Amino acid sequence: MKENETVLLRTRHKDKFREYLTTVSGKQFHCEFGIVETADLLDINPGGTIVSHMGQQFSVIRPRAPDMFRLAKRTGAPIMPKDVGQIISHAGINSSDRVLEAGTGSGVLAIYLGSVAKEVISYEIREDFVKNARANLSMAGLSNVEVRCGDIVDVMKQGSDFFDVIVLDIKGSAESVRYACSSLIAGGFLVVYSPFIEQAKAVYLEAVKAGFYSVHTLECLERELSVSERGTRPAPARVGHTGYLTFARK
Repeated sequence: MKENETVLLRTRHKDKFREYLTTVSGKQFHCEFGIVETADLLDINPGGTIVSHMGQQFSVIRPRAPDMFRLAKRTGAPIMPKDVGQIISHAGINSSDRVLEAGTGSGVLAIYLGSVAKEVISYEIREDFVKNARANLSMAGLSNVEVRCGDIVDVMKQGSDFFDVIVLDIKGSAESVRYACSSLIAGGFLVVYSPFIEQAKAVYLEAVKAGFYSVHTLECLERELSVSERGTRPAPARVGHTGYLTFARK
């Protein structure tokens, strides 16, 4: 591992895995299973192991976006991976795209987007959320994502910068739709996340009114399966409704 790189430490305890994020900083990492000297991680490759002072063995893994989703410090409920997949696939986000996001929150969606897109600029109005999101993005090791404190509507009103995709997860998103057109390239996508169907309807109608085409709204439901010797069936605890996604193209 490299200096200042984020590392996922995984260990097994009572037939369950426990996972932790830390940084190769030279400082000690403390958890209930003992102290790990992070300086020793410099000599370990991904897939190797390290032992705490209490003798607990940890696997050393280079974290990916799903790990950040589970383990990053949250300031609210993030967009779920099932919805992230819909955003990336329906908007066709790729390695040449510039993405403008509003409603950074914990920075989880920005981490996923930054793993795919060329550049991501994310706006958040709360300074405490911005601080936490920047810390999470630093842990994710992404240099192509910038979090700014401010109102995205003010940015879109200027129309001085252009993006391939704009993703909105903010209050009053329907009112913001009309300004998105001036910040999108021709053929670019607007994506709006709405927790309630009334909001999704307002966004849809505003997008049509603003001149977008291929406007459509969808809901993605995910059902996990429980596998045992007795048989396989839907797991009792699952993520049901999270929100509605509206896609519109300029």
